[in-house]
Amino acid sequence: MSATTAGGAFRFREIYEREPEGAWGAPGRVNLIGEHTDYNEGFVMPLALPHLCRVEAARRDDGVLRVHSSDQPGGVVELTLDGLAPVAEGFAGGWAAYPAGVAWSLRTAGHRVGGADLHFESTVPTGAGLSSSAALEVSTGLALDDLYGLGLDRPSLAEVCRRAENEFVGVPSGILDQMAAACCTEGHALYLDTRDLQRRQVPFDLALEGLRLLVVDTRVTHELGDGAYAERRRGCEAGAAALGVRALRDVPLDGLDEALGRIEDPVVRRYVHHVVTENDRVRQVIALLDAGETRAVGPVLTAGHRSLRDDFAVSCPELDLVVEVAVDRGALGARMTGGGFGGSAIVLLDEVLVDDVREALVLAFAEAGYAEPEVFEAVPSAGARRLTP
Repeated sequence: MSATTAGGAFRFREIYEREPEGAWGAPGRVNLIGEHTDYNEGFVMPLALPHLCRVEAARRDDGVLRVHSSDQPGGVVELTLDGLAPVAEGFAGGWAAYPAGVAWSLRTAGHRVGGADLHFESTVPTGAGLSSSAALEVSTGLALDDLYGLGLDRPSLAEVCRRAENEFVGVPSGILDQMAAACCTEGHALYLDTRDLQRRQVPFDLALEGLRLLVVDTRVTHELGDGAYAERRRGCEAGAAALGVRALRDVPLDGLDEALGRIEDPVVRRYVHHVVTENDRVRQVIALLDAGETRAVGPVLTAGHRSLRDDFAVSCPELDLVVEVAVDRGALGARMTGGGFGGSAIVLLDEVLVDDVREALVLAFAEAGYAEPEVFEAVPSAGARRLTP
């Protein structure tokens, strides 16, 4: 626990001059496999990180939402709930769009949510592809759900938060991040069908097999609202329309070659190829884990990175370098994780190689003139929860 997290209640009292009614938290995540499949109604397999966005909160009876973050400049942002409108309609609150969007989404769905004072402190790295925005959204949603007795189940909470990101903030993401933050459990990866939200907790204790999963934050920040993410989603939708299917998840792997032959746009063809093969890679990973063949997951991860790099074009030189160096030094597999254009990669390897691979990555980045990456272990952790009674 960081010093700022430990001191959260004191900060709430200092900022708002009263006591919080409780504290809630939601984690960041890494996605083991299944990238850019969620908005194509496909399959994903995330796991929650120990890194947490923590919020202390208390109700207000005047319809005012006040938000403050120890990680953001500018002090308290004060908003009127009745005046909330999406970013496209003029909201200009910066980071505050995320918690404001959750309150807006709850109220738009008919939930009786009043005002609140919220104070946030987070250990989830921002811009690292580890879903700091979903952690912020889900922690907000869980706090408001508890404070106002809404009784939402976790998938419903994730849906509310996804709507906040899509319609209020304006990022056309799928539901992977919010479901991971809301529904992951300690010691497991979450196998999720994003069409119907059917899910299964898959045991994922790598230490028992002498393995580790590292996260390598390249420190190349990404911004999913800059249009590149939306362009790929539009391309996938165009591919589904050209093939006459509801979503690319409906294109079978054994019919992929025939399907690609029906698409004229070469960029759209590449997008379709990635999504269909990535869904199959998720199926491969779940089958391998169910069979106890965890080591065989590594090459599937590396194949996924090649697809993200070559077909979907969302990698970057730093991410490619992580994969190249890690595999060259004996890792079982590696790939970028998250939306791309920067952020983080994951590396599956034997525990005896951790120090060697870490040192090799730091050296390779220095030789390439890149900022030193941050490397840490991904330990499957609990999803969103209340932190104090």
